[in-house]
Amino acid sequence: ELKQGDITECDTDAIVNASNSQLVLGGGVAGAIRRKGGPIIQEECNKIGGTPVGTAVITTGGNLKARFVIHAVGPRMGEGNEDEKLKNATLNSLKLMDKHNLKSIAFPAISTGIFGYPIDKCAKIMISSTNQYLKS
Repeated sequence: ELKQGDITECDTDAIVNASNSQLVLGGGVAGAIRRKGGPIIQEECNKIGGTPVGTAVITTGGNLKARFVIHAVGPRMGEGNEDEKLKNATLNSLKLMDKHNLKSIAFPAISTGIFGYPIDKCAKIMISSTNQYLKS
């Protein structure tokens, strides 16, 4: 199911944060998660320390409706292998969902904000990656 709206209001087991590799909840989706979820999410990210582009880590959801936040690190346009890195960020988020026995997840359009990834290309890659994962 595709929806447009405020991801911090999603009543799902997990929401995905379009994160940077330092796991700093600054602006955009991450900033909204920090504001609504409270300081515990950033504190948990600080304990993790960071994660490479294409990977994902999980924290609690703090004060959000979602019980967990999966922090997926997407690529910046121009760094190379962007499509593969976005695919991996999507797949690694889904793997964390399964690992923690979660049944529902909400994704933003990863890397399309300040990271400059084209939204139409992002949608195609994230949807095809999700379909591939569900078939495996």
